[in-house]
Amino acid sequence: MSFQFPVRVYWEDTDAGGIVFYANYLKFFERARTEWLRHLGLQQHALKQETGGMFVVIDTQLKYHRPAQLDDMLQVSAVMQEKGRASLVVAQQAWRHGQDGNHTLLCEGSIRIGWVNAEKMKPERIPPQLLELFT
Repeated sequence: MSFQFPVRVYWEDTDAGGIVFYANYLKFFERARTEWLRHLGLQQHALKQETGGMFVVIDTQLKYHRPAQLDDMLQVSAVMQEKGRASLVVAQQAWRHGQDGNHTLLCEGSIRIGWVNAEKMKPERIPPQLLELFT
């Protein structure tokens, strides 16, 4: 099931050309993943304190289709694409929802997040009770 998160484009998100700076899509995707985890009952700070581990981004692949501009209202999605013992791959998309009802795909990506020991920053297996939440 896809999780949806709304994002408004502000001045700080745009470049000198008035369009969303390409790297800001990673920020939009991060916000959506964080809220997706929260929706599943996982708050990252509490998770780190309770388990000693945390998720970190270990790989990203993005494809840009169309630019977003100032004041656009976007919907950013997050959906589990692949589940492993030490990492998850989350498929993400950013869509512009126009007032005319049309939806335009702006950017899509695949983000791999790995589980690490928060103190040592070394990879570990995702705790089984967490993996169950992603089924």
